[in-house]
Amino acid sequence: QRRVHGIINLEVKMNTGLFVGLNNGFIVQKPKENPRRLKPAFRKGRITKRTKMIRELTRELCGFTNYEKRMMEMIRIGTGAANKKALALVKKRLGSIKRARAKREELETLMQAMRHKDEPKEEPKEVPKKEEPQPAKQF
Repeated sequence: QRRVHGIINLEVKMNTGLFVGLNNGFIVQKPKENPRRLKPAFRKGRITKRTKMIRELTRELCGFTNYEKRMMEMIRIGTGAANKKALALVKKRLGSIKRARAKREELETLMQAMRHKDEPKEEPKEVPKKEEPQPAKQF
């Protein structure tokens, strides 16, 4: 789009190669794919399989930090005030509300998983097999 005197001109004209005029500028071929997507920085923050495995292993070996334990206690209480206090505590430790919310979400999912693991699974009761009458023997 090109704006000419406040009116949007929907026709996009190619550059002419001249350095003067409305469509001035060097003639370039636009890339087919967005070049930003090709940069390594575009992958920043994505969790790889290796990173995920290492974090799980670390969590398993080291357990929870003190503030995480306190936060889990507050979440277990379940009142609104306790949740708010827990969020404030973690915000102070991690530095931003966005990180605090993510941590709360992470801990809630972990607690749910732990709860489901602790619940005894109901085993299906074995139904006694009915013995079928055997046909009479023929001599």
